[in-house]
Amino acid sequence: QVHLVESGGGLVQPGGSLRLSCAASGTIFSIYAMSWYRQAPGKERELVAGIGSDGSINYADSVKGRFTISRDNAKNTVYLQMNSLKPEDTAVYYCYLKSRTTIMTPFRSYWGQGTQITVSS
Repeated sequence: QVHLVESGGGLVQPGGSLRLSCAASGTIFSIYAMSWYRQAPGKERELVAGIGSDGSINYADSVKGRFTISRDNAKNTVYLQMNSLKPEDTAVYYCYLKSRTTIMTPFRSYWGQGTQITVSS
């Protein structure tokens, strides 16, 4: 089983910065992708940023140029540096991992518990 622990959420003023971390623990043979999603009240969960096993990165248009995703493979940890935060970035942010436990097993998806980001003056 795999467990994801997120940290770094909180309250920040518009224009401020925060850094989220998500550490994966458990039986991990290989990682297909690690991503960050967010869900604002009354809205669907959306992809914010993702990083693949080949290092490929993609961002939602709304965060391009402001957010940066990175990954520490040795620690099975993914980060999200968020700069120039806006009130519309307010949401619960979720870590997502797609991994497998052995070379023979299929990839499975895992979600973190979510961390609240509130951007407000």
